[in-house]
Amino acid sequence: MSDQAATHPQDIRDFLAGNPKLRARDAANALNISEAQLVAAGVGQGATRIAAHPDQIIAAAERLGEVMALTRVEACVHEKVGEYGNYHPGEHAAMTLTENIDLRIFPSHWVHAYAVEAEAEAGKAPRRSLQVFDAAGDAVHKIHLREGSNHAEWGGIVASLSLPDQSDVLEVEPRRPLEGAKSRPEKADILRDEWKRLTDTHQFLRLCSKLKMNRLGAYRVAGEPFVRALEVRAVDAMLNAVQRAGIEVMVFVGNRGCIQIHTGPIRTLTPMGPWQNVMDPGFNLHLRLDKVAEVWAVDKPTQRGPAVSVEAFDAEGGLIFQVFGVGKEGRDSRAEWGHIVNDLPSLTSVPV
Repeated sequence: MSDQAATHPQDIRDFLAGNPKLRARDAANALNISEAQLVAAGVGQGATRIAAHPDQIIAAAERLGEVMALTRVEACVHEKVGEYGNYHPGEHAAMTLTENIDLRIFPSHWVHAYAVEAEAEAGKAPRRSLQVFDAAGDAVHKIHLREGSNHAEWGGIVASLSLPDQSDVLEVEPRRPLEGAKSRPEKADILRDEWKRLTDTHQFLRLCSKLKMNRLGAYRVAGEPFVRALEVRAVDAMLNAVQRAGIEVMVFVGNRGCIQIHTGPIRTLTPMGPWQNVMDPGFNLHLRLDKVAEVWAVDKPTQRGPAVSVEAFDAEGGLIFQVFGVGKEGRDSRAEWGHIVNDLPSLTSVPV
């Protein structure tokens, strides 16, 4: 990324000083650099480079009490308030699971990390966060302290995680392009036959890999009753229907390094320009409706019954989000969720 390396840290700092209200991701895009390089320019001036492995980051987060967890993709931001805990490490995949913080973590993509501190308004605690980025410098996961977080732990955490290299220049790798839909129409019969035999949703991606397809490619060739292409407007219709019904759903948003899950209702929808926003206590979702290019209703068999989801993709074939009905004992909204999905408008021409 030679064009990115050409931006001097002082130029980045000057740009940020002149645009104090610009969000970090937007500022990075304006400068044609990665967000991690933007943050790195603040090393020694509020930012500290720290160890990035989730075993260390999540252990630190568990000491902070109530915080806000943020995971995003280009078109969607998922924010949950809660406490970290119940961490299960793993070389290829890890997990943290508490009542409000539910993450699936892929450690190989936790490459760069920073502890970031910025001045706050008078009388309030400083704005502090732990921010993790992948090899290309794209944000993987962020942990934002709140007013009631354990700020007394901050100094010790930063000192324990701090790395010897505290350069304000960061070299990143080229961003890997999204794969896009990968279909094998000649394998459609095999796909459908084995789809019927699924007993767990996690088996689906293994099936796709075996047939040399990916998620979106498989949807495009499977056909009903396995999938149904929906109109793009079905996304907003679905969110509004869930709000009106008062049911609980599971909302998944994930990038290569982290998947974040909300389990619960959607109470408050606040549209603003191209954004549809869930603004609930403890859960915020910010979705760019104009970035949604394909929407699918998907039905996968499991041992506990059908797992029905609504899944949205962007124009490059990237998964924006998945929504499922809650099927946990005592909190089963799958029947009502199924009615909502059945009523969503179908697309007359299926993407190929």
